[in-house]
Amino acid sequence: MTIQLLVTNKALQVLGDPLSGWTSLSCDVNFNEPASGSVTLPARPEYMELLQPGNRLVVIRDGAVWCAGPLEEPQNYSWDLQSNASPGTVRVGFSDDLARVAGYLTYPEPTKSFAAQTTTSDMVRRFPALNAEAIIRALVTENCGPGALPARRIERLVLDTVAGVGTNRTLATRFEPLLDACRTAAVSDGLGFRTRQVGDEIRFGVYAPTDLTDVARFSAGLNNLRSVSFALAAPTGTQQLVQGGNDPAQTATPANTRAYVEVSSGAAASWYRVEKLVDKTGVDNDAAGELTQAGVLELGTDNPQASLATVTVDTEDLRAGRDFWLGDRVTVELPTGLELTDLVQTIRLEATPAEGELVTSVIGAADKSTTTATVRMVRDLARRLGRLEAR
Repeated sequence: MTIQLLVTNKALQVLGDPLSGWTSLSCDVNFNEPASGSVTLPARPEYMELLQPGNRLVVIRDGAVWCAGPLEEPQNYSWDLQSNASPGTVRVGFSDDLARVAGYLTYPEPTKSFAAQTTTSDMVRRFPALNAEAIIRALVTENCGPGALPARRIERLVLDTVAGVGTNRTLATRFEPLLDACRTAAVSDGLGFRTRQVGDEIRFGVYAPTDLTDVARFSAGLNNLRSVSFALAAPTGTQQLVQGGNDPAQTATPANTRAYVEVSSGAAASWYRVEKLVDKTGVDNDAAGELTQAGVLELGTDNPQASLATVTVDTEDLRAGRDFWLGDRVTVELPTGLELTDLVQTIRLEATPAEGELVTSVIGAADKSTTTATVRMVRDLARRLGRLEAR
């Protein structure tokens, strides 16, 4: 195990020397979500000087960047008389650069400042039938990337090489959390997106996860299965009742015209009917499939009939980052003999100088197993409240 910790500024310039003397490190990288990590260090004056708002932490594992992003909690200092450990310790919380992208909203008119947005109607940013990857890249570049207003650009953020993935779709968005809009464009094709530090650049890219169900297998017999939790539960929604229309900017039809689309999962036949209303005010009709897409997206969270939460461990034969990555579909053999397939949601790196490193993966319903569950719940609540505020 070789782990190196560096502090950089927003321009990705390394500050000071590598951080040494750390006692524990944990880092969760997540599928289409910002990372969540922490490291505990001796509170040396030279370290405290580096651990400042606006700086970044870079975790390098075996010569390659594992995670790099902003300090979300630069200093959480502690000292007590009983241990008398001078100069005390500092716990540092950090994320990856996707957390910075997550801090933006989608402007209806991204070439204008917020104060200059159109006031006569509820404008939306509408993408015609485009490749899903192209939509995601456009969303990022015009809101926080190279094509954004100077005040909104993230330092050193560029677009990664085009992967050529995804099928054509449409998208309309207005003051929506940027990553939510990206996930909406990605969901139908199961695409992933991420940031990665390469040299002095932060590269945002889209990729297609791989079906590895035949080669990436986890079981007790293979000594790479740590824990399993499997639950069969009723869906929280079987019928997504999508309500569109009522767009003040409409000209062809009255502004108070509504459009309705029902999207069904088919689960009501086995369980019972559960209806949920999805508001897509501002989308005139379903001619481009936008209302249907909104219903499908909601079914992804409302209809988990079977939830699988599995924690695996790296072995020499099957290693995260080398043999599989976030979003890939893998196979888990339960102790009962039943085989299930699901997506890799989280890959966690834990390390101490004394015990070395442990890399585990969360497959399936990550919120049952990962320490970032509360954060995700709060982000989901913020997303829903944001939709209400933007109407």
